[in-house]
Amino acid sequence: MVERQLRGRGILNEAVLAALATVPRERFVPPDLVSRTYSDDALPIASGQSISQPYMVARMTELLEPQPGMRVLEVGTGSGYQAAVLAQLGCLVVSVERHADLAEAARARLEGLGLAGRVDIVVGDGSVGRPGEAPFGAIVVTAAAPRIPEALPGQLGEGGRLVVPVGPPQGQELTLVIRHGNTFERRECGACVFVPLVGAAGFSEDAERRYRWPGRLFE
Repeated sequence: MVERQLRGRGILNEAVLAALATVPRERFVPPDLVSRTYSDDALPIASGQSISQPYMVARMTELLEPQPGMRVLEVGTGSGYQAAVLAQLGCLVVSVERHADLAEAARARLEGLGLAGRVDIVVGDGSVGRPGEAPFGAIVVTAAAPRIPEALPGQLGEGGRLVVPVGPPQGQELTLVIRHGNTFERRECGACVFVPLVGAAGFSEDAERRYRWPGRLFE
């Protein structure tokens, strides 16, 4: 996976590659899909959500430029895999999940891997961020937003980086926002397809129902 799907496709950050090699992805995949754990695919998990393909996790993580001790906000815990990778890199993660069942399961997985001390999982609407806990060194949104959620860039610290898929449910552009004082640099980083972000700054629950698993490959 690391050599062919990640390094072979341009992921160059050695710390990110090492984290993806270390975190056991099979712990985050449903039992009936374990044989596909390291395939170059997103896979369905509970509550109509997905675990992103390894390349997309690596790409988003690399764009964040994570450093040990960095405080990171994750919007959309899902299986907990992205949070585990960030924790493995030494980041301190606040992860917001809308589905209580996913949040509970992710907590258990991270505890089993000895990473729970670096990840605080809360249930709520991540599309509005966590203003009471800002600023963050980085923010990663693991679901598709119709536009950059208005509240998130302002919750970055100086030089902070936000990575978010932006666009309609059928397909998005992976978007990087970097804070420079009171201005925000925006970069487009390639096409992607994620499950819809549901919340005040996201899509409606109806949009999520129309694009949920099974029967659709999200990424």
